[in-house]
Amino acid sequence: MAVVLRQGWQGARGFAAACLSGTARFFSHGPNVLHQGSSVPQAAFFSPLQKVMLPPNTFQGKVAFVTGGGTGIGKGMTTTLSSLGATCVIASRKLDVLKATAEEISSKTGNKVVINNAAGNFISPSERLSANAWRTITDIVLNGTAFVTLEVGKELIKVQKGAAFLAITTIYAESGSGFVLPSASAKAGVEAMSKSLAAEWGKYGMRFNVIQPGPIKTKGAFSRLDPTGSFEKKMIERIPCGRLGTVEEIANLAAYFCSDYASWVNGAVIRMDGGEYVSMAGEFNDLKMVTKEQWDMMEAMIRKAKSS
Repeated sequence: MAVVLRQGWQGARGFAAACLSGTARFFSHGPNVLHQGSSVPQAAFFSPLQKVMLPPNTFQGKVAFVTGGGTGIGKGMTTTLSSLGATCVIASRKLDVLKATAEEISSKTGNKVVINNAAGNFISPSERLSANAWRTITDIVLNGTAFVTLEVGKELIKVQKGAAFLAITTIYAESGSGFVLPSASAKAGVEAMSKSLAAEWGKYGMRFNVIQPGPIKTKGAFSRLDPTGSFEKKMIERIPCGRLGTVEEIANLAAYFCSDYASWVNGAVIRMDGGEYVSMAGEFNDLKMVTKEQWDMMEAMIRKAKSS
Protein backbone atom coordinates (compact mmCIF):
# COMPACT_ATOMS: atom_id res chain seq x y z
CA MET A 1 0.00 0.00 0.00
CA ALA A 2 1.39 3.38 -0.91
CA VAL A 3 0.36 6.89 -0.04
CA VAL A 4 1.44 9.71 -2.28
CA LEU A 5 1.10 13.35 -1.32
CA ARG A 6 1.42 15.61 -4.29
CA GLN A 7 2.24 19.17 -3.45
CA GLY A 8 0.34 21.89 -5.27
CA TRP A 9 -1.28 19.65 -7.85
CA GLN A 10 -4.80 21.07 -7.73
CA GLY A 11 -6.47 21.03 -11.10
CA ALA A 12 -3.77 18.90 -12.73
CA ARG A 13 -4.46 15.79 -14.82
CA GLY A 14 -8.08 15.33 -13.86
CA PHE A 15 -7.78 15.59 -10.09
CA ALA A 16 -10.41 17.64 -8.31
CA ALA A 17 -9.47 21.19 -7.40
CA ALA A 18 -12.26 21.71 -4.87
CA CYS A 19 -11.02 21.51 -1.31
CA LEU A 20 -13.28 22.80 1.44
CA SER A 21 -12.29 23.47 5.04
CA GLY A 22 -12.09 20.32 7.16
CA THR A 23 -14.25 20.10 10.25
CA ALA A 24 -13.90 16.55 11.58
CA ARG A 25 -11.22 16.32 14.26
CA PHE A 26 -12.01 12.90 15.72
CA PHE A 27 -11.81 9.47 14.17
CA SER A 28 -14.70 7.07 13.84
CA HIS A 29 -14.43 3.34 13.29
CA GLY A 30 -15.74 2.15 9.94
CA PRO A 31 -17.31 -1.27 9.26
CA ASN A 32 -13.98 -2.75 8.20
CA VAL A 33 -12.32 -2.06 11.54
CA LEU A 34 -13.18 -4.76 14.04
CA HIS A 35 -13.84 -4.35 17.75
CA GLN A 36 -10.88 -5.29 19.88
CA GLY A 37 -10.23 -5.61 23.56
CA SER A 38 -7.40 -6.74 25.77
CA SER A 39 -7.26 -8.42 29.15
CA VAL A 40 -3.50 -7.89 29.46
CA PRO A 41 -2.95 -5.62 32.50
CA GLN A 42 -0.36 -3.28 30.99
CA ALA A 43 -2.72 -2.35 28.15
CA ALA A 44 -4.28 0.18 30.54
CA PHE A 45 -1.03 2.18 30.37
CA PHE A 46 -1.10 2.34 26.58
CA SER A 47 -4.64 3.40 25.67
CA PRO A 48 -4.85 4.60 22.05
CA LEU A 49 -5.88 8.19 21.39
CA GLN A 50 -8.62 8.82 18.86
CA LYS A 51 -7.80 12.42 17.99
CA VAL A 52 -6.15 13.75 14.86
CA MET A 53 -2.61 14.81 15.77
CA LEU A 54 -1.79 17.58 13.32
CA PRO A 55 -3.33 21.08 13.14
CA PRO A 56 -6.37 21.80 10.95
CA ASN A 57 -5.63 22.64 7.31
CA THR A 58 -2.18 20.99 7.46
CA PHE A 59 -2.86 19.63 3.96
CA GLN A 60 -4.85 22.54 2.57
CA GLY A 61 -4.06 22.89 -1.14
CA LYS A 62 -2.49 19.41 -1.31
CA VAL A 63 -3.65 16.31 -3.18
CA ALA A 64 -3.28 12.86 -1.61
CA PHE A 65 -3.45 9.63 -3.63
CA VAL A 66 -4.08 6.50 -1.56
CA THR A 67 -4.00 3.00 -3.00
CA GLY A 68 -6.24 0.54 -1.19
CA GLY A 69 -8.05 3.59 0.14
CA GLY A 70 -11.51 2.03 0.31
CA THR A 71 -11.11 -0.09 3.46
CA GLY A 72 -9.01 -0.69 6.58
CA ILE A 73 -5.79 1.26 7.07
CA GLY A 74 -6.07 2.93 3.67
CA LYS A 75 -9.50 4.26 4.52
CA GLY A 76 -8.26 5.47 7.90
CA MET A 77 -5.37 7.37 6.32
CA THR A 78 -7.65 8.89 3.71
CA THR A 79 -10.11 10.05 6.37
CA THR A 80 -7.30 11.69 8.33
CA LEU A 81 -5.76 13.44 5.33
CA SER A 82 -9.17 14.64 4.17
CA SER A 83 -10.05 15.96 7.62
CA LEU A 84 -6.80 17.95 7.54
CA GLY A 85 -7.70 19.65 4.28
CA ALA A 86 -6.35 17.38 1.54
CA THR A 87 -8.16 16.58 -1.67
CA CYS A 88 -7.97 12.78 -1.71
CA VAL A 89 -7.86 10.31 -4.56
CA ILE A 90 -8.50 6.69 -3.59
CA ALA A 91 -7.84 3.64 -5.75
CA SER A 92 -8.81 -0.02 -5.39
CA ARG A 93 -10.20 -2.94 -7.36
CA LYS A 94 -13.79 -2.55 -6.16
CA LEU A 95 -15.58 0.51 -7.48
CA ASP A 96 -18.66 0.07 -5.27
CA VAL A 97 -16.48 0.05 -2.13
CA LEU A 98 -14.65 3.14 -3.33
CA LYS A 99 -17.85 5.03 -4.01
CA ALA A 100 -19.26 4.23 -0.59
CA THR A 101 -16.01 5.24 1.13
CA ALA A 102 -15.75 8.45 -0.87
CA GLU A 103 -19.28 9.46 0.03
CA GLU A 104 -18.75 8.60 3.71
CA ILE A 105 -15.51 10.57 4.03
CA SER A 106 -16.81 13.55 2.09
CA SER A 107 -19.89 13.77 4.28
CA LYS A 108 -17.71 13.81 7.41
CA THR A 109 -14.94 16.17 6.34
CA GLY A 110 -16.46 18.45 3.73
CA ASN A 111 -13.58 17.65 1.38
CA LYS A 112 -14.10 16.04 -1.99
CA VAL A 113 -12.75 12.51 -2.41
CA VAL A 114 -12.11 11.68 -6.05
CA ILE A 115 -12.58 8.13 -7.32
CA ASN A 116 -9.91 6.87 -9.54
CA ASN A 117 -4.92 -0.51 -4.62
CA ALA A 118 -2.82 -2.16 -2.17
CA ALA A 119 -1.42 -5.09 -0.18
CA GLY A 120 -2.61 -8.66 -0.46
CA ASN A 121 -1.69 -11.57 1.81
CA PHE A 122 -2.75 -14.97 3.11
CA ILE A 123 -1.20 -17.66 5.29
CA SER A 124 0.07 -20.87 3.71
CA PRO A 125 2.91 -23.38 4.14
CA SER A 126 5.44 -22.47 1.47
CA GLU A 127 5.40 -25.98 0.02
CA ARG A 128 1.72 -25.47 -0.84
CA LEU A 129 2.30 -22.26 -2.80
CA SER A 130 1.61 -22.38 -6.50
CA ALA A 131 3.30 -20.13 -9.03
CA ASN A 132 0.03 -18.27 -9.41
CA ALA A 133 -0.26 -17.69 -5.66
CA TRP A 134 3.24 -16.22 -5.64
CA ARG A 135 2.50 -13.99 -8.63
CA THR A 136 -0.78 -12.78 -7.17
CA ILE A 137 0.79 -11.41 -4.01
CA THR A 138 3.98 -10.07 -5.57
CA ASP A 139 2.03 -8.40 -8.37
CA ILE A 140 -0.17 -6.56 -5.90
CA VAL A 141 2.39 -5.71 -3.25
CA LEU A 142 5.67 -5.16 -5.10
CA ASN A 143 4.79 -4.62 -8.74
CA GLY A 144 1.68 -2.61 -7.97
CA THR A 145 3.54 -0.31 -5.60
CA ALA A 146 6.47 0.04 -8.00
CA PHE A 147 4.35 0.77 -11.06
CA VAL A 148 2.26 3.41 -9.29
CA THR A 149 5.30 5.02 -7.66
CA LEU A 150 7.34 5.14 -10.85
CA GLU A 151 4.48 6.42 -12.99
CA VAL A 152 3.54 9.16 -10.55
CA GLY A 153 7.18 10.04 -9.98
CA LYS A 154 7.89 10.41 -13.70
CA GLU A 155 4.94 12.75 -14.10
CA LEU A 156 6.05 14.81 -11.11
CA ILE A 157 9.54 15.12 -12.57
CA LYS A 158 8.06 16.40 -15.83
CA VAL A 159 6.04 19.13 -14.12
CA GLN A 160 8.75 19.84 -11.52
CA LYS A 161 6.55 19.15 -8.51
CA GLY A 162 7.70 17.60 -5.24
CA ALA A 163 5.87 14.95 -3.24
CA ALA A 164 6.00 12.75 -0.18
CA PHE A 165 5.65 9.01 -0.78
CA LEU A 166 4.76 6.60 2.02
CA ALA A 167 4.73 2.79 1.85
CA ILE A 168 2.97 0.60 4.41
CA THR A 169 4.84 -2.68 4.85
CA THR A 170 5.12 -4.94 7.92
CA ILE A 171 7.58 -5.81 10.67
CA TYR A 172 8.40 -9.14 9.01
CA ALA A 173 9.67 -7.35 5.90
CA GLU A 174 12.78 -6.85 8.01
CA SER A 175 13.04 -10.29 9.61
CA GLY A 176 11.30 -12.54 7.10
CA SER A 177 8.58 -14.92 8.26
CA GLY A 178 7.43 -18.42 7.52
CA PHE A 179 3.95 -19.03 6.13
CA VAL A 180 3.74 -15.61 4.44
CA LEU A 181 6.67 -16.02 2.05
CA PRO A 182 5.35 -14.05 -0.95
CA SER A 183 4.26 -11.14 1.24
CA ALA A 184 7.53 -11.02 3.20
CA SER A 185 9.55 -11.08 -0.01
CA ALA A 186 7.43 -8.46 -1.77
CA LYS A 187 7.30 -6.06 1.16
CA ALA A 188 11.06 -6.31 1.62
CA GLY A 189 11.29 -5.28 -2.03
CA VAL A 190 9.02 -2.30 -1.39
CA GLU A 191 11.30 -1.16 1.43
CA ALA A 192 14.38 -1.49 -0.77
CA MET A 193 12.63 0.49 -3.50
CA SER A 194 11.64 3.26 -1.11
CA LYS A 195 15.17 3.64 0.27
CA SER A 196 16.65 3.54 -3.21
CA LEU A 197 14.35 6.26 -4.52
CA ALA A 198 14.91 8.35 -1.39
CA ALA A 199 18.57 8.52 -2.40
CA GLU A 200 17.96 9.01 -6.10
CA TRP A 201 14.91 11.28 -6.36
CA GLY A 202 15.49 13.63 -3.44
CA LYS A 203 16.96 16.03 -5.99
CA TYR A 204 13.49 16.27 -7.55
CA GLY A 205 11.84 17.30 -4.29
CA MET A 206 10.52 13.85 -3.43
CA ARG A 207 10.69 12.02 -0.09
CA PHE A 208 10.17 8.27 0.43
CA ASN A 209 9.43 6.72 3.83
CA VAL A 210 8.01 3.46 5.21
CA ILE A 211 5.83 2.46 8.15
CA GLN A 212 6.02 -1.13 9.42
CA PRO A 213 2.80 -1.72 11.39
CA GLY A 214 2.37 -4.56 13.81
CA PRO A 215 -1.00 -6.33 13.89
CA ILE A 216 -3.94 -3.99 13.21
CA LYS A 217 -7.31 -5.66 13.47
CA THR A 218 -9.15 -5.02 10.21
CA LYS A 219 -11.57 -7.36 8.51
CA GLY A 220 -9.54 -7.74 5.31
CA ALA A 221 -6.29 -8.69 7.04
CA PHE A 222 -7.63 -10.85 9.86
CA SER A 223 -10.00 -12.83 7.66
CA ARG A 224 -6.97 -14.18 5.75
CA LEU A 225 -4.29 -14.19 8.48
CA ASP A 226 -6.34 -15.37 11.47
CA PRO A 227 -9.44 -17.01 9.95
CA THR A 228 -10.31 -19.00 13.09
CA GLY A 229 -9.65 -16.14 15.51
CA SER A 230 -7.41 -18.36 17.63
CA PHE A 231 -4.15 -16.50 16.98
CA GLU A 232 -5.21 -13.07 18.23
CA LYS A 233 -4.76 -13.84 21.93
CA LYS A 234 -1.22 -15.14 21.34
CA MET A 235 -0.36 -12.01 19.37
CA ILE A 236 -1.52 -9.76 22.19
CA GLU A 237 0.42 -11.77 24.78
CA ARG A 238 3.72 -11.23 22.93
CA ILE A 239 3.20 -7.47 22.49
CA PRO A 240 4.76 -5.61 25.45
CA CYS A 241 2.11 -2.85 25.25
CA GLY A 242 -0.55 -5.53 25.71
CA ARG A 243 -2.87 -4.71 22.82
CA LEU A 244 -3.22 -4.57 19.05
CA GLY A 245 -2.69 -1.34 17.17
CA THR A 246 -5.43 0.86 15.79
CA VAL A 247 -6.02 2.33 12.37
CA GLU A 248 -6.06 5.80 13.90
CA GLU A 249 -2.52 5.43 15.26
CA ILE A 250 -1.17 4.42 11.86
CA ALA A 251 -3.13 7.25 10.21
CA ASN A 252 -1.63 9.87 12.51
CA LEU A 253 1.93 8.70 11.81
CA ALA A 254 1.18 8.51 8.09
CA ALA A 255 -0.14 12.06 8.11
CA TYR A 256 3.01 13.27 9.85
CA PHE A 257 5.29 11.54 7.33
CA CYS A 258 3.37 13.09 4.44
CA SER A 259 3.30 16.57 5.95
CA ASP A 260 5.75 19.43 5.75
CA TYR A 261 6.54 18.82 9.45
CA ALA A 262 8.55 15.81 8.22
CA SER A 263 10.34 17.60 5.39
CA TRP A 264 13.74 16.33 6.64
CA VAL A 265 12.58 12.72 7.02
CA ASN A 266 13.63 10.76 3.93
CA GLY A 267 14.53 7.08 3.51
CA ALA A 268 13.24 6.20 6.99
CA VAL A 269 11.65 2.89 7.99
CA ILE A 270 9.67 3.24 11.21
CA ARG A 271 8.40 0.25 13.17
CA MET A 272 5.06 0.83 14.94
CA ASP A 273 4.10 -2.38 16.71
CA GLY A 274 3.83 -1.92 20.48
CA GLY A 275 7.25 -3.58 20.87
CA GLU A 276 6.26 -6.87 19.20
CA TYR A 277 9.37 -7.12 17.03
CA VAL A 278 11.89 -6.67 19.85
CA SER A 279 9.82 -8.94 22.07
CA MET A 280 10.13 -11.77 19.58
CA ALA A 281 13.74 -11.03 18.66
CA GLY A 282 15.41 -11.06 22.08
CA GLU A 283 17.04 -14.42 22.84
CA PHE A 284 16.13 -14.37 26.53
CA ASN A 285 12.79 -12.57 26.35
CA ASP A 286 10.86 -15.73 27.20
CA LEU A 287 12.27 -15.43 30.71
CA LYS A 288 9.33 -13.12 31.39
CA MET A 289 7.44 -16.36 32.11
CA VAL A 290 9.68 -17.11 35.10
CA THR A 291 7.96 -16.56 38.46
CA LYS A 292 9.46 -14.72 41.44
CA GLU A 293 9.91 -18.00 43.26
CA GLN A 294 11.72 -19.51 40.30
CA TRP A 295 13.99 -16.45 40.09
CA ASP A 296 14.82 -16.83 43.77
CA MET A 297 15.78 -20.44 43.16
CA MET A 298 17.84 -19.68 40.04
CA GLU A 299 19.60 -16.73 41.72
CA ALA A 300 20.68 -19.05 44.54
CA MET A 301 21.97 -21.59 42.03
CA ILE A 302 23.87 -18.87 40.09
CA ARG A 303 25.45 -17.51 43.26
CA LYS A 304 26.51 -21.02 44.27
CA ALA A 305 28.02 -21.63 40.83
CA LYS A 306 29.95 -18.32 40.98
CA SER A 307 31.45 -19.16 44.36
CA SER A 308 32.58 -22.64 43.37
